[in-house]
Amino acid sequence: MPRTPRTTTSDPDIRLLSALADPTRLAIVRELAESNETCACDFTAACDVGQPTVSHHLRVLREAGVVTSERRGQWIYYRLAPDVAVRLATIARSMIPGGLIPVSDLVTRRRSAPASTEPAVSAPI
Repeated sequence: MPRTPRTTTSDPDIRLLSALADPTRLAIVRELAESNETCACDFTAACDVGQPTVSHHLRVLREAGVVTSERRGQWIYYRLAPDVAVRLATIARSMIPGGLIPVSDLVTRRRSAPASTEPAVSAPI
């Protein structure tokens, strides 16, 4: 079966959502959400794929602005980009009609609210 050529886009929202649409990349992001930072070598166990595959997925996430990286000697440590949650919230808000709580309010409330095990949900005002 012939392969369909991949289209590339400069739209950062499409790149972000495309990067998160892959199960392995989503597993990497979830792993990073649970920790401050993770060494690239630790993703092979969490994702059940080999190091070359992990490296490919980390490159896609880095190019989409989902993660940042820092080299320390021979190891590379990854973190979620500081603005990725706000970017996702902005995309989600753009799809819901009506007045929602501004993203800046959600970020402020989340920082000042006590830690909760339940995910933050924005509701119409």
